[in-house]
Amino acid sequence: QVQLVESGGGSVQAGGSLRLSCAASRWTYGNSCRAWFRQAPGKEREGVAVIHSGGSTAHANSVKGRFAISQDSAKNTLYLQMNSLKPEDTAMYYCAAECSCFVCSGDSCCGYWGQGTEVTVSS
Repeated sequence: QVQLVESGGGSVQAGGSLRLSCAASRWTYGNSCRAWFRQAPGKEREGVAVIHSGGSTAHANSVKGRFAISQDSAKNTLYLQMNSLKPEDTAMYYCAAECSCFVCSGDSCCGYWGQGTEVTVSS
């Protein structure tokens, strides 16, 4: 079992920044990936970014150049730095573990999920 706890969400104006954190009870190693997802009301959960345990990353086209996923393996923590935020970035953001190692959408992408942290971007 892996427990994931997100933090760092909040309300910001368009153009602002937020840094999300996800503390894991443990990480699985080897060929494993961790990821950030988001879900807006009435929409499917969509992949935002994914990172391999070895450090390689991928980001969704909608956030490329604005968001950056990173990890601190010593602290069992995953991060999502979000810059130049837009109103369409408003959603509940979830971190996940034991994920497919590509940006995918839907609940079947990962084995473990956090409870989410809310991000609201106003224009």
